[in-house]
Amino acid sequence: MDRIGDIALFLRVLDLGSISAAARSLDLSVAVASQRLKRLEQDLGVRLLHRTTRRLHATPEGAALAEQGRGLVEELEALGSSLRRAGGEVTGTLRVTTASSFGRQYLSPLLPEFMARHPQLRLNIHLDDRVVDLVSAGFDLAVRIGALDDSTLVARKLANNRRLLCASPDYLRRHGTPRTPEDLAQHECLVLVGSQGRQDLWRLEDRDGREIAVRVRGRIEANTGELLSDAALGGLGIALHSYWHVCAMLRAGRLVQVLPDYQIADTGIYAVMPQRRLVPPRVSALVDFLAERFGDIPPWERDSGLK
Repeated sequence: MDRIGDIALFLRVLDLGSISAAARSLDLSVAVASQRLKRLEQDLGVRLLHRTTRRLHATPEGAALAEQGRGLVEELEALGSSLRRAGGEVTGTLRVTTASSFGRQYLSPLLPEFMARHPQLRLNIHLDDRVVDLVSAGFDLAVRIGALDDSTLVARKLANNRRLLCASPDYLRRHGTPRTPEDLAQHECLVLVGSQGRQDLWRLEDRDGREIAVRVRGRIEANTGELLSDAALGGLGIALHSYWHVCAMLRAGRLVQVLPDYQIADTGIYAVMPQRRLVPPRVSALVDFLAERFGDIPPWERDSGLK
């Protein structure tokens, strides 16, 4: 009997709150997962789980097993990962989540090369502009853009995230070009309303490093950057965007940088992982690959021609 594997399954059930979620994350059927948990309880002679209307919870005996068994399972998984890494094997299913636009524009084109490097790897990618809980959702890795709030996660910076203001030439012809940040208060501004709240306070710095904060407003708000960039292209206002999102539109002249003499603080693009002593080879493989491909100057920044 695979006692350690069954304990690992039991721990995954506790982490995710249901047998079905744990089974999916381990590529098992629900029937097999339930059978293995029953086998573990019979072998130990105790009940490990009890069910409420919403979630499974550990019994006192189950809580004791979780407390004492988690370290053992993690150590053995770490050892196995280390040995697999030494052998150069990248296998299993890698579950990744990232923002929709970034995933389509910059992750998707890299997949053929990455998957060719690792023919035994399976990839499950979830594109979502919401920030999801990696542990409860069963993800191995997230590529996140902006400030990181969860200190329990491990993050590696992949690239700088430069931001700027932009608008269409048509909008600027009709409404005029802002000369100072304070002028933005008199313009139609396109506001992102997402998981980090309503982002209507735009902060810019002049050449002397003095910060100027302007509360902006406009007739259009959205929870996705794609809709705001479409609105900007349509001449509906000024948008604050990451450069990676609009670089092609800027180079084509369909959008124009606004207030180029003022800077907006950079953020970062990060590979974010659940806290672990040893990152699985499949996760390390993708993180290293993305860091290699983005490099010190990411592809969207090369030959930018911006100030």
